[in-house]
This record gives sequence, structure tokens and C-alpha cells, in this order.
Amino acid sequence: MALTLPRFSATRIAVTAAVTALLAVGAPAAYASLDDEAPAATTTTGTERAATTTVARGKPFTETRLFFGTERPDGGPAVTDKQFMDFIDKEVTPGFPDGLTIQDGRGQWRDSNGKIERERSYELILLYPTTEARKRDVLIEEIRSDYEKAFAQDSVARLDERTRVDF
Repeated sequence: MALTLPRFSATRIAVTAAVTALLAVGAPAAYASLDDEAPAATTTTGTERAATTTVARGKPFTETRLFFGTERPDGGPAVTDKQFMDFIDKEVTPGFPDGLTIQDGRGQWRDSNGKIERERSYELILLYPTTEARKRDVLIEEIRSDYEKAFAQDSVARLDERTRVDF
């Protein structure tokens, strides 16, 4: 009895080799892009320079956004612009004297009583070096807690993202 092996065409072997080569080259690049830090700059030749368009700029920072509502769940008067800016001056600026951004907003969320609240709101944006994240976390949590207590709020939403910043 003769043993027959499957026949592979030259095209099939070439395609398999090309796919294997592509995976071998592409996988390390994909994993490298998941790094926390930007890759070090490399020297490139003319044709490589045309293909390399992404340059990492800035230093690792954390961006924290806090979302402050102005309506009170207990039905009390809404937080005014003056009250909010006084809160920023007393509670936020001392811990973040290098700068911050405040944006006016409109939002909605379901309160602790199950009611959909539509309200005027403020978004506070803080940027700080990632190396200071642990220290700044304590300050940010104090800001959230102090606002909730001062203005009878159910919550102050928080969003943190790692980014790169260049001033």
C-alpha cells in the first residue's frame, strides 16, 4: 500500500510563508504599542522616515475630570456660579495651583430617588504628572466629598485617563 501525501501548490506555500512573515513582524510592534511609555526615538533612513509619522510628545500625565451637578436632590436652591467659583478658590486651587480648566455643561443622571435630573453642571479638568497620581488622588477624593457635603449632592462623577502632555 502506497502512502500519499497531500499536495501543496507553490502558491499555497508562498501565501503561507507571507502570512507567517507578516505575523512575525507585526506582533512585536502591536505589543510594543501597549507600553505605558512612548517608544524611544530611532534613527531612520529616507524611505523609513516617510512611513514613520507618529512621534510621541510630552510627558506622562494623568487627566482627571470631575463632573459637578448644581441641582439639589432635596429640592433646595441650585448651586450658583458664585458659590461654585468660591468652592474652586477655597477647595481646589490650593491643591492644584499650577492650573485647571472649568467648563460649563448640561447633563442628566438618575438621582438616589430614581428621578432623572437634568441640570446645569460644571466639568473640572485637572492635569498632573502620573508620578504624583497617588498623592493627588487623596486631594481629588477630598474635593468630591467636600462638594457633596457642601451642596447636598448624591455624587461627583470622576473620570481618570493617562495621557501625554507638552506645555
